[in-house]
Amino acid sequence: MGTGSGSKSRIISSFGNSELGSNKDVLGTDGTIMSSRGTGISGCVRRSSKWKGVNMISRVLLTLCLALPLCAQVTFTQEKDRISVSIDGQPYTEFFLSADGNKPYVYPLRTASGVIVTRHFPMEKFPGETNDHPHHRGMFFSHGEINGYNFWATEPGTKSPEKGSMALKKVVEAKAGRRSGTIQVVFDGLDPRGKAIMTETRTITFHSDPKLRMIDYEIKIDPLEKLKFGDTKEGTFGIRLATSMTEDAKLGGRMVASGGKETEKEVWGKRAAWLDYYGPVDGQTVGVLVMDHPTNPRHPTYWHTRAYGLLAANIFGVHDFLNDKTQDGSMTVEAGQPVRFRYRVVIHPGDVKAIDAPAMFKVFAAVK
Repeated sequence: MGTGSGSKSRIISSFGNSELGSNKDVLGTDGTIMSSRGTGISGCVRRSSKWKGVNMISRVLLTLCLALPLCAQVTFTQEKDRISVSIDGQPYTEFFLSADGNKPYVYPLRTASGVIVTRHFPMEKFPGETNDHPHHRGMFFSHGEINGYNFWATEPGTKSPEKGSMALKKVVEAKAGRRSGTIQVVFDGLDPRGKAIMTETRTITFHSDPKLRMIDYEIKIDPLEKLKFGDTKEGTFGIRLATSMTEDAKLGGRMVASGGKETEKEVWGKRAAWLDYYGPVDGQTVGVLVMDHPTNPRHPTYWHTRAYGLLAANIFGVHDFLNDKTQDGSMTVEAGQPVRFRYRVVIHPGDVKAIDAPAMFKVFAAVK
């Protein structure tokens, strides 16, 4: 499959191994390049080296596009170190591809109205923000002890003999769509000597909705050798929230878990199927709901969720969570035996009462 012979724009089912027409090509629903500048009416017509001018047919197509909504409401733009995501014609977030060995992360996260719910630090400076824990970048998945190596705190410049790193292997897919779009990317997890000990496949689906932003995040870990995920609270699927949303800010921020427990004192280190953390940003109350899929190992997860703004699901840190050194939450996975984690994130206006979190979890739990 492909476009005309003279064009650098090709069908891309694995565009990380293919040639792009530019550093900012936008991929259409079938993998074709839609536009080198972004969404809009150009997205409704394929580029081709056979296009020699605007003829009558193309004029009709353009007229139709002007009369209809955008052909793809979730689109992706590939750059060297990231994939940018647009929803309904507006920039939404970027998936950073571990170009410097740091863990991959998604930043920023926004509501449907554009309010940013993640802390800016350390990617950007923002007045009034806290600047602790620089390894809490946007939304991420990592763990503090895998075969004794730290994949949690992997900031560039950090000098530690135990620091692991991630390396981009390939971008498998960036498939846009009218209601949702999906990115699939493969990374190698490297020990401090640069040896790959695991391969991670990250599949992230972004959904378009007038009021909500929903993200499905799946991680499949393929061990290349026996892996031991150590018992530590430093993990695993995390989001660092805007400082004003936090309980510590004392502006109305609050965490609420399934079952009804509230605040860090009652929620941290406890198990729950979902957790919602809400608070004010720019004069609006907004919230972030994270759900743990029932097929995940050891569901329901423990929550490493802090009053200072970390929202993290972690099944491993049992001796920390229970404050009992006789407990062991480590998990060993044999080589060739993949393990999968799935989470759904819903970014919503209002507090937890503004949504039906139990119903949302029921829908997510039914996803096979």
